[in-house]
Amino acid sequence: MDNLFNRKYIVQGLFILVSLILLGTLFYIQVVSDKYFLSAKINVLRRIYTFPARGVILDRNEKILVQNEPVYDLMVIPNEVRPFDTLALCNIIGIDTVKFHKNFRKAVNQSRFQPNILEKQLSVEIYQTLSEQLSRFPGFFVQSRTIRQYPDSIAGHFVGYIKEVTKKDIERSEGYYRSGDYKGKSGVELAYERELRGERGVVNMM
Repeated sequence: MDNLFNRKYIVQGLFILVSLILLGTLFYIQVVSDKYFLSAKINVLRRIYTFPARGVILDRNEKILVQNEPVYDLMVIPNEVRPFDTLALCNIIGIDTVKFHKNFRKAVNQSRFQPNILEKQLSVEIYQTLSEQLSRFPGFFVQSRTIRQYPDSIAGHFVGYIKEVTKKDIERSEGYYRSGDYKGKSGVELAYERELRGERGVVNMM
């Protein structure tokens, strides 16, 4: 009788133990695994911002007062960088290794998993040379945008100028501006900032 009673509790104990193991496995699959999957997905997903060309400004006779000139920014995703020839990259883009490491640390502090500017406003010539060798530098890519060109210097005081945004500009922009962006600071450039700046686009890439 006692042996039968003991076997009964042993079987019940084994059943409870197996049930707990199955429940724990199910929890891991449905909750923990999904959590890590989403985390990995977020880390891999790139948000590439596309910059609109700022509006051209004409006078009443349709003479161009302000136009755009293409430039290229060297971007970096720190987490995707692999060992490479730092000096070779610096020679191509025209900076020394001290500035390179300073800019790279700044990019790391902003985000290891999203694109950050390493060097701004590369010329067309530098861009062409870099494009031919970009495969040597994993984690780096080039993003195009435009800067302002003022053919008529006489109208400069009326037209105004643009300048890189400050921390306050970013905070007040409701998410539009990011570090490295430019906005109108005086004259027509400031007065018609919303009309001239256009709408920024975002491309999500895996």
